[in-house]
Amino acid sequence: MRTERPSRIGILGGTFDPIHLGHPAIAEESRDRLALDRVILIPAGRPWLKSGQQVSAPGHRLAMTRLAVQDRPDLEVSAIEIDRPGSTYTIDTLADLREELGGGVELYLILGMDSVGELRRWRHPERLFERCTVVAVSRPDSRDVSPAEIERSFTTAHGRIRTIRGPMLQISATDIRLRVAEGRSISDSVPSSVERYIREHKLYLGD
Repeated sequence: MRTERPSRIGILGGTFDPIHLGHPAIAEESRDRLALDRVILIPAGRPWLKSGQQVSAPGHRLAMTRLAVQDRPDLEVSAIEIDRPGSTYTIDTLADLREELGGGVELYLILGMDSVGELRRWRHPERLFERCTVVAVSRPDSRDVSPAEIERSFTTAHGRIRTIRGPMLQISATDIRLRVAEGRSISDSVPSSVERYIREHKLYLGD
C-alpha cells in the first residue's frame, strides 16, 4: 500500500508594513521549489525585534496581506500572531500552528537571508529546527548564509535547513512608506488592491 506523504505547509511571517510584490513572489517560489501544498502568510502582531520602531496597526497590516493574496489560491493568511496578546515570538507561533494543524504536517519556515543571519537574537533559536525546516531565501540586499554555517551555530539545524534563490526583486517597505509620504507612486512595488487600501486609509502620510 502506498503511504501518502505528510502535508507540507510553508510559513512566511513578516511585519508586512506594507506587504509588497516581493512577499507573494517569495511564497510562490518556495512553494514551487519545495513542493509545498500551501503557504500561510502571517503578519506579526507585536514584533519584539522592532519594539523601538513605529509599526502600523495590526488590523491594517492584516487587511493588506489578505488583499495581496486574494487571487492566489495556494497562499493563505493567518491572524494567529495578531490575535495572540503580548510580544510576537516565532517559536510560540510554530507551537500554536502545530496544535492547530495536527501532527501530520511538515512545517517550513521561510526566512530571508538577513533574518537567518540574526537567528541568534531570536527566542530559543535552537528549538526552531526541532519544530520546522528553515528555508533561507537569497535576497539581493543580503549576504548568503550557507547551511554549513547555520549548522555550526545550531546543532539542531542538521538536516533541517534548506536554501533557495528567491526572486531578485529590489523592493523595500521602508522605501514604499517614504514614497507614499512624498506623494510618489508605488504601483511598481505593491498590488493595486494594496495601493488603493493605503490611499483610502491615508497610511504612511506622517504627522
